[in-house]
Amino acid sequence: MRPMRLKMFAQTFRACHVVLVATLFFFAQWAQGAPGQWVHAYAAYGEPKYPKGFPHFEYVNPDAPKGGILRLRNPDRRSSFDKFNPWTVRGNAPAGVLIWMVEGLAQLSQDEAQTMYGLLAQEMLVAPDYSSITFRIHPQARFNNGDPVLAEDVAHSFRTLSGKGAAPQYQSAYSDIEKAVVVDGHTVRFDLRKKTKESVFLAGTMPVFSRKWGAGKKLDDIVTDWPVTSGPYLIDKVDMPRGISFKFNPQYWAKDLSVRRGHFNFERVVYRNYQELAVSREAFKAGEFDIYKEYSGRAWVRQHRGPKWEDGRIVKKSFETATGQGLQAYILNLRKPIFQDRRVREALGWALDFDTLNKTKLFKRAYSVFNNSEFAAQGLPSAEELKLLEPFRSELPTEVFGPAYVPPSTGGEPNRLRRNLLKAKDLLAQAGWNADDKGVLRNATGEAFEIEYLTPREGGISDYQHNLAKLGITLKERTVDFALYARRLDKYDFDVVGIVGGDFTLPNASDLDSVYGSKSADEDGNQNFRGVKSRAVDHLLEVMSHAKTIDELRTATRAFDRVVMWNHWQVPDLYMNTENVSYWNRFGIPQKQPLYFTADTYFGEFGPWPLWTWWDKSLEGKK
Repeated sequence: MRPMRLKMFAQTFRACHVVLVATLFFFAQWAQGAPGQWVHAYAAYGEPKYPKGFPHFEYVNPDAPKGGILRLRNPDRRSSFDKFNPWTVRGNAPAGVLIWMVEGLAQLSQDEAQTMYGLLAQEMLVAPDYSSITFRIHPQARFNNGDPVLAEDVAHSFRTLSGKGAAPQYQSAYSDIEKAVVVDGHTVRFDLRKKTKESVFLAGTMPVFSRKWGAGKKLDDIVTDWPVTSGPYLIDKVDMPRGISFKFNPQYWAKDLSVRRGHFNFERVVYRNYQELAVSREAFKAGEFDIYKEYSGRAWVRQHRGPKWEDGRIVKKSFETATGQGLQAYILNLRKPIFQDRRVREALGWALDFDTLNKTKLFKRAYSVFNNSEFAAQGLPSAEELKLLEPFRSELPTEVFGPAYVPPSTGGEPNRLRRNLLKAKDLLAQAGWNADDKGVLRNATGEAFEIEYLTPREGGISDYQHNLAKLGITLKERTVDFALYARRLDKYDFDVVGIVGGDFTLPNASDLDSVYGSKSADEDGNQNFRGVKSRAVDHLLEVMSHAKTIDELRTATRAFDRVVMWNHWQVPDLYMNTENVSYWNRFGIPQKQPLYFTADTYFGEFGPWPLWTWWDKSLEGKK
């Protein structure tokens, strides 16, 4: 009988041990605000930095004076606007609508990697299996017409943005959410089709607008109706298509919330649109607007100087950032037969002399999908990376299983460029492209190697054109207005385009899926400009989206990076880990800078931090 008793005791002990471990694990998760509980904030990995009831973010001045005017230029290539609706395809909306007028249920902080705090939502509850996220709407939340923000408004916003009238990028993004369910007047639940942390953040940051905005109209018929939203500013004056101004809403419902304290310190924000960069630079020097972010290294060195800089009226500063830098590159459209041979694509990379072009040494050569971050591939693949890559070995270049990608370099040495061009010539010959007696590169059928670079702005590729001409390749530059450029991108009607990858704090598999996922390759209006269709890529994106720990995410991104870079679907260009800005010396600036300049296309002027948290220093000391 004794052996039986010992066995029973051992089983009982193991059962108690399991219960104890499970209980301790539950309380450990509870202490971190884990899924399954109502929380004020949610972090993708680890714990939120700021506890419930925190007074304000550290990168703001909660006592900043209010008032004054912030003057800005168009922050991107849109030099005009003809509507106020930012979520449809037709026409252009002014960038300021999304920056100053629109809010989500939660707000991302700028000194943590992917952490959101309740804004329109007072609390949030994430299901343990990520099948849903539920929000309790703040009882004080109001739209700019005075109406309360209700659960039905949130559900309406989701149905609208995920519906047919919305631009394809919104439809694609919100396809990860199955539905928005109105639980009660102030509670809404998102049931997630894709049960991932990214879907949770997608729901939390979704724009919310009133059901009364354009009531009775389809979304794409809402054009000149002023948005009914909950953000801090109202449209003040409109000079369509040249300019627009916004004024702070004195009835803004969230001005005293911890996530908004120290923000939105200007009484008015005025935008003026400029057609050309050169014109806008001169306008800035003349004092027509206040902040100028410079993208050109040559212009940063040569044009951001003069008496106004020397006497301190204008400040020139490079702000360092920990923000990950997406892949800026010349994108090759794989739908074109000329780019379907990997050796051809690789050859085009050997012809770009980045080191000579980067004379100012201001830029760094892009080497990864995840530049300036720990998520870029490093050295040889780890054992964990190999487990992800091995099932696709027969479909992948052998280089994927070796050292991480390093772009060709010349070191600024002419002889090195010659060696690089010889390497390119050899690759092209292997792919069946050889120069005729006139030096024109042709294939076996006699077709000349001619490609077109589509751009809304002229200039910047003459050196690359010259190097390609040495190989017998003709690269034509086609400059078109932005509207036509956008239409041709939507239809994937181009050979080569220059695209800047988005900045990030943590890689987002949903965003990357729209750029590299097989499904998006055949959907007009999406962002898979390369035309990538790869089982390995699709699998790695799925692994990224379901990563439970930061280590799992890092492993998946590094494996993904190897696949993208060694397939040469693009010619890598550059990135910067600084934000180079000149600004008129009239601003008060918080003492602490955030880690992440979460720069979005709509912000342009290096993210929301300066726009949302700086102030007019002439008002300091005044009541």
